[in-house]
Amino acid sequence: MAATMQMNKQATRQAAQQGRVAPFKATGVVRKVAQLPSSTFSGVTVPQRQFAVSGARSVSRAVQSVFAVKDGAALEGRKLRVAVIGGGPSGACAAETLAKGGVETFLLERKLDNCKPCGGAIPLCMVEEFDLPMEIIDRRVTKMKMISPSNREVDVGKTLSETEWIGMCRREVFDDYLRNRAQKLGANIVNGLFMRSEQQSAEGPFTIHYNSYEDGSKMGKPATLEVDMIIGADGANSRIAKEIDAGEYDYAIAFQERIRIPDDKMKYYENLAEMYVGDDVSPDFYGWVFPKYDHVAVGTGTVVNKTAIKQYQQATRDRSKVKTEGGKIIRVEAHPIPEHPRPRRCKGRVALVGDAAGYVTKCSGEGIYFAAKSGRMAAEAIVEGSANGTKMCGEDAIRVYLDKWDRKYWTTYKVLDILQKVFYRSNPAREAFVELCEDSYVQKMTFDSYLYKTVVPGNPLDDVKLLVRTVSSILRSNALRSVNSKSVNVSFGSKANEERVMAA
Repeated sequence: MAATMQMNKQATRQAAQQGRVAPFKATGVVRKVAQLPSSTFSGVTVPQRQFAVSGARSVSRAVQSVFAVKDGAALEGRKLRVAVIGGGPSGACAAETLAKGGVETFLLERKLDNCKPCGGAIPLCMVEEFDLPMEIIDRRVTKMKMISPSNREVDVGKTLSETEWIGMCRREVFDDYLRNRAQKLGANIVNGLFMRSEQQSAEGPFTIHYNSYEDGSKMGKPATLEVDMIIGADGANSRIAKEIDAGEYDYAIAFQERIRIPDDKMKYYENLAEMYVGDDVSPDFYGWVFPKYDHVAVGTGTVVNKTAIKQYQQATRDRSKVKTEGGKIIRVEAHPIPEHPRPRRCKGRVALVGDAAGYVTKCSGEGIYFAAKSGRMAAEAIVEGSANGTKMCGEDAIRVYLDKWDRKYWTTYKVLDILQKVFYRSNPAREAFVELCEDSYVQKMTFDSYLYKTVVPGNPLDDVKLLVRTVSSILRSNALRSVNSKSVNVSFGSKANEERVMAA
């Protein structure tokens, strides 16, 4: 008997050294995970667990312990297991791509009816690239107005063709569609709140601790899940980012009210979006009125003065009140938005995507497309690196995604960062910015870059002319604030307004 036990130990050590793992297969959505006594293999302590799988009678079965596995080693009897933390566009698109690529995928999301305070604008190229159905798009915006601090209005959709438009969607509808599609393709959707993860060694599995809400109760039940890799798609306040010490970044607070307005006023916003700039609506961003299915979304954001966000929101409402008068607020939302990519976006077998990675552009504040794109690109790198889930992969595969991302989008982020610093620094600069937006060349370059997500090369002669106009506009910007321009009674900063806002 002693000889047999010694032979078994030697075989176990040899299997671990060769990168082999014990068979593992879980199907369906994990409903409950109960922890059993641990076993130690090759110096890696891995708890054994029981899984109750949905879609069948409640049956528990022991899952064999998993050995440490080296990157590139073949997985015997199972597929690569990846947990995606967060079910927004980045997480949903990552989960969909992983599941299609043969990877066993678990998507953890606590708020499956999430209504993120987001403008909800998506570029035209996203509809085809991500195969989005028209029924999840509320409005096709073909007209936009930029409104300066002095309320000078400039139409900025003049160069759009009859087939070009900007999509407007509600995030609860958009996100739900992407998650459901990922589930249909094989991803396991887990209604749970991520708490923490632990890994015994660099080549060992991750044990994810989360609170499960699968039974519909408001009190989560502690549960665990064991996976090989993690994709952090859990937003600006990412817990995954904190775990890998991804570094801090500046973030904006976005505040938005959904307002149902009378039909005649809604007709005005049928295919029109407005953007307001000025110190009153935001010291470093802009206010917006975007049309949705049966209401408008009115919002603003700021990095430099977050405590005054409600006052900036009131100013945005004041600036647009003639067009939204008689409206009823049906929802109030607020959320942090990152201002630049994090210093670290991966560590070992953990990757960050979307807001968790900091992929929101300055100046425009766009994040939906870049979130979905980053989730897909990270997942594609994992699928390729794991040979469709048949081999272990790690940081090398994640680095492939990051290198591709930086090569493709670094210029976009840098250009928009410069534009924000130049034109959002003062009201005179904003007046100059709005004046430049009236130029057809500026509009064409801007919309072509936005709609198709490519840095459009300009005509050298037109670029020189644009530079001259830019300098001229900045020098003359104070004069642009004409006393004859239209104005409204903005209550920002007044005592009555502060009392009304703070009571809201």
